[in-house]
Amino acid sequence: MKQCLACGADFDGPDWRCPACGAAPVERDGFPAFAPALAAADEGFDAALFPQLYALESRHFWFRARNALISWALAHYFPQARRLLEIGCGTGYVLAGLHAARPDLALAASEVSSAGLAFARSRVPGAELMQMDARAIPYREHFDVIGAFDVIEHIEEDRTVLAEMHRACAPGGGVLITVPQHPSLWSPADEHAHHRRRYTAAELRGKLADAGFRVLRMTSFVALLLPLMAASRWFARRNTARFDPLAELRIGGIANAALRAVLTAENAAIRTGINWPAGGSLLAVAVKT
Repeated sequence: MKQCLACGADFDGPDWRCPACGAAPVERDGFPAFAPALAAADEGFDAALFPQLYALESRHFWFRARNALISWALAHYFPQARRLLEIGCGTGYVLAGLHAARPDLALAASEVSSAGLAFARSRVPGAELMQMDARAIPYREHFDVIGAFDVIEHIEEDRTVLAEMHRACAPGGGVLITVPQHPSLWSPADEHAHHRRRYTAAELRGKLADAGFRVLRMTSFVALLLPLMAASRWFARRNTARFDPLAELRIGGIANAALRAVLTAENAAIRTGINWPAGGSLLAVAVKT
């Protein structure tokens, strides 16, 4: 059900006006805005990058491989899910992938920057979209699955976000989360992305447990490309003046196809039950306890 962020009342209904106190979100750029003061801020992400991401991510090996992994995890661990919320949906690329894989799902998505929501709407017109601060989710026990895909590393109060996700999950529901792995890989790429941290598996597992989740599956991915990634980050740390944050997105066609083939094989191994011990990113699947 919905939850009023002003007075805490639970309610259902076709709109967001709270029947208890009359509070309602303002509208910004055609979307309900629950944190309008943050809608134009670049605190967690550079909103100017949304147009470039929208143009590049559908062809890029990493985004495509991550989408395939997320769609598989949703189908495998939450086959009965009917309602899903994606936090920090960006341009809607993951959301569109989930809609293609599970057209039966009722999809909702949020983004702290309202600039990304128009791109998401163009990809998934039927999704419920809102501007929102992930530290204050206006739902209680509502969604079967909540996803945060490379989102919580942008937020200083990641424990608060995980607690809010737990509150918004329906009984028996759970979360799908991806985050960048290995603090040792920190580089200008993380600084330009406005990351607050890169995670260890133990840190992510512990924070999920503290929020009230039980981890069903955790595995690294981008594991087979870890040596290449480590070399790239090492070079970036030593050439900060020449660092281009979009260079990795503008990869050539042959290299892109080859790297996609590697990650396709890696994903196939994950689907057989292999948990990679190290990689550029982590996938966590957890259920509400």
